[in-house]
Amino acid sequence: MRAGRGRPEVWNLSVPCASVDPMTEYTAPVGAPVWIDLSSNDVEKSVDFYRAVFGWEADPPAPEFGGYRNFRVNGAMVAGLMAAQQEGMPDMWSVYLRTDDADASLAAAGSAGGTVVVPVADVGDLGRFGFFIDPAGAAIGVWQPGTHAGFAERGVPGTPYWFDCMSADYAASSAFYRTVFGWDYEEVGTGGDPDAIGPDRYSQVMVAGPDGAAQGVAGIMDAKPLFDSGAFGAGMSSFWQVYITVDDVAAAGERITAAGGTVVQPGEVTPWGTLAAARDANGGFFCYATPPAGM
Repeated sequence: MRAGRGRPEVWNLSVPCASVDPMTEYTAPVGAPVWIDLSSNDVEKSVDFYRAVFGWEADPPAPEFGGYRNFRVNGAMVAGLMAAQQEGMPDMWSVYLRTDDADASLAAAGSAGGTVVVPVADVGDLGRFGFFIDPAGAAIGVWQPGTHAGFAERGVPGTPYWFDCMSADYAASSAFYRTVFGWDYEEVGTGGDPDAIGPDRYSQVMVAGPDGAAQGVAGIMDAKPLFDSGAFGAGMSSFWQVYITVDDVAAAGERITAAGGTVVQPGEVTPWGTLAAARDANGGFFCYATPPAGM
């Protein structure tokens, strides 16, 4: 699997994710995030950092897959790690969406205005993947599982919590993912209410779970005001961001700092949990969160 683009210097914390229920066992439904991985300029430094912060253990490098490694928590695979593929590229996290037909998904992405940057390729018997950039500029991958089903836990400490697309073109992003992946949306933004907490426009992505019931798996935020203000830095395009679950945001921040990282946004208590953001010891951007009490 291969990573996407860079990450911003700052992050907006107002992210609705109200229907995320902490769970242990997890199987991603079609169209939902199924895997995350980190492209790193110093793999061993990344291994040490994420072990110290989240308790992740890294598998030995797989030479047949270019030295790709898997992080594990509770014995289950939770994320991937690989050496940066291009000199000068910053460390970055990428998100992959579950598909049952990677070729069809990338063809649909191209037809809907996306740009394929990594054509579909086999990863042994583990599965098939590809990578594209959506019409608003956000890079994201697809994963067609073989023997590798993706991360197996979600919403418990050390596992993914949430994923969202910070879009510079909310309408284009929403239309694109609906066309390519059949996403339905639940608009949960404030609509511009100055007394409400959260972004003006934010769509929670709803897909059918194993029981056929709709479940929230990700979100798309109208981040154009932030891009226009320069909050993400000059030349920054839309991007996907990853949240990792922690049981105590303040304590996680202390671990991040002790391990050589930097807390970009300290914990903010919201109706959707306590949310924070940081850069790891190599500068890779990620978010972390504690679910709301009682969830």
